[in-house]
Amino acid sequence: MPGDDAHLRAVVSAVADAADHALTLWAGGETRVRQWEKVPGHPVCEADLAVDAMLRERLAAIDPEAGWLSEETADTVHRLGVPRVWVVDPIDGTRDYLRGRPGWAVSVALVEHGAVRLGILAAPARNELWMAQAGQGATRNGRALRAGPRTHLPGARVPADQLPRVDRDLTVVEKPNSIALRMAMVAADEADLVATVRWGNEWDVAASALICAEAGATVTDALGDPLRFNRPRPTAFGLLCSAPGIHDAAVARLGPRAREILAQTPTG
Repeated sequence: MPGDDAHLRAVVSAVADAADHALTLWAGGETRVRQWEKVPGHPVCEADLAVDAMLRERLAAIDPEAGWLSEETADTVHRLGVPRVWVVDPIDGTRDYLRGRPGWAVSVALVEHGAVRLGILAAPARNELWMAQAGQGATRNGRALRAGPRTHLPGARVPADQLPRVDRDLTVVEKPNSIALRMAMVAADEADLVATVRWGNEWDVAASALICAEAGATVTDALGDPLRFNRPRPTAFGLLCSAPGIHDAAVARLGPRAREILAQTPTG
């Protein structure tokens, strides 16, 4: 991977320009762009596709040898035969985008040999640019991030609309629709825990996984196992992103639920 400052500036510029384009289409209110559902319950709009095309052109020019994995592009096996892959969600949090709410972001990660080396999250409606490079820390708008010191699970801050009765000992905080932004809240010590127990896609979490890890948070699947990226099937079962001091307790709470769901999931 080209590693000089000029390369990094080019990537940041490409992501920022794509995010600005999405913001122009969004215009700070309910967007007027055409929208539809890919499958029931999964909205997509013209802005998703426009940002996807813009990023693919710009990022391919920066690193022509890298493969491509995006929510809005048909997947191919080509990415499995190259060492580097761009993993992109052109608009993470499309529901908030379509409702005129600011909880959406453009998410771009560069994965090398299964590990995220660069993660950028641009949330222009929130005036935020999050960035991390492997081994070099994480920032939001240029300021260093550090996950919180919490060591007890009860009382942990969770971005959610509401919590199941069994988790009412946790504390609800504001929830952006973008899971990438919810994870980033853990990196910024604005939340302590983000957890899911369903199959999720790599493009939703790749950039934020590095941002959180570089801020000292712990990021795994729902069973506590490490995440790997650019897999043949680019999914993982669940997510557990937390302040490091509560991760073991969160795995202990979430793991049995995850295993029960997996046991009921048809295979093959």
